[in-house]
Amino acid sequence: MSKAIVALVGRPNVGKSTLFNRIVGERIAIVEDVAGTTRDRLYYDADWNGRDFTIVDTGGLEIEPGSDIAQRVRQQAELAVDEADLILFVVDAQQGITTGDLEVAALLRQTNKPVLVVANKADTANRRLESAEFYRLGLREVYPISSLHGTGTGDLLDAVVAHLPSIPTEAPTSEEGVRVAFVGRPNVGKSSLLNAIVGRERAVVTEIPGTTRDTIDTSLEIDGRRLTLVDTAGVRRRGRIEAGIERYSVIRSIRAIERADIIAVILDASEGVTAQDTHLAGFARDEAKGILLVVNKWDLVPQTSQVKEEWTLQVREEFKFIPYSPLLFVSAKQRWQISDIVNTVFQISEQRYKRVSTAALNDVIEEALHAHSPGTSRGRQLKIYYVTQVSVNPPTFVFFVNDAALLQFSYQRYLENRIRRAFGFEGTAVRMIFRTRVANQLEKRA
Repeated sequence: MSKAIVALVGRPNVGKSTLFNRIVGERIAIVEDVAGTTRDRLYYDADWNGRDFTIVDTGGLEIEPGSDIAQRVRQQAELAVDEADLILFVVDAQQGITTGDLEVAALLRQTNKPVLVVANKADTANRRLESAEFYRLGLREVYPISSLHGTGTGDLLDAVVAHLPSIPTEAPTSEEGVRVAFVGRPNVGKSSLLNAIVGRERAVVTEIPGTTRDTIDTSLEIDGRRLTLVDTAGVRRRGRIEAGIERYSVIRSIRAIERADIIAVILDASEGVTAQDTHLAGFARDEAKGILLVVNKWDLVPQTSQVKEEWTLQVREEFKFIPYSPLLFVSAKQRWQISDIVNTVFQISEQRYKRVSTAALNDVIEEALHAHSPGTSRGRQLKIYYVTQVSVNPPTFVFFVNDAALLQFSYQRYLENRIRRAFGFEGTAVRMIFRTRVANQLEKRA
């Protein structure tokens, strides 16, 4: 089931990032040096009262001197609401209503999306009372909160889940085959690559409705195999893209990632790797998708082995949290290596549906334990009783252990590497679930 998307919008310094961190329960909206992943996310999964959703932190709606206020505000606000299911319009209760707030509110009133006004920095009783002035924005509901201290955030989240739409379960049909989404920053050549694949010989093309608003997924049959391209078309660059637009456009990629089995992260050979590229790959990894790294516009760089080697080192370093992902160098314009993309997608799909016998799996884990035993925590050591694969797409393994709290991240990565070394699973994330079971319970089950 796809998650509903909640977007935070508002001017700079109204406390959007602080509210974001409060909702997800972690300090995510800053750069953290955490092994294995990039953590300065603009989006994160959250839940409240059993309802899951994706919260999106956005850049502030900055009004530069001399700019056309109405045009800038309209452009960014429209992008923010386009894919979100619910808008949290964050304002500053300490500062009161500003011209920028009025401009954004006027646009939000014209949408069919639910909007909740969040009067942040209402740290005192007087400010909570004074926040009633924000009803002048004409958006009906105002929630005074203090994201710093947590005051009022429970009531706000109750309202959030009450306004979230029911997202239907999307059950891929056999006619859709492998679902692959091309994601990446604007102007990296996503549409050109899609067109190049669609134009490939022996491809039978049909169009089927997608669940993302106003999109049409493209279904192909190539050499007897089915492939569905999940549409990620969106914002295109016109000159210099504003930071806010770049950030808002990621919402569409989030939805596309959730809907696909395999994600092709498209990079631009003329620009290199950016933070947003790693953000998208990290989100795909967290969603346990298959992942393929594609460097497009390869015709724009010198065709030497040294350049390719340097690029490979850079990409592998930036995406070191997904070392299992294939890396391709292509050119949509020159149609270089286009067939490699399709072939690699089908290879990753085969890996996602691979099953491993419980006996073989436990042999590998036993060897791993003998080669490198788990560390101790407070005088206790993790014990793994047995492991079994419970599902595919993605491959999911359940480990029955004495105490799941004793598991260390580094040891989980070690076990994953041993599984990959023995059984492959190239190109796809795997899920590893650790469940606490006492020994006598396992003996009774046996």
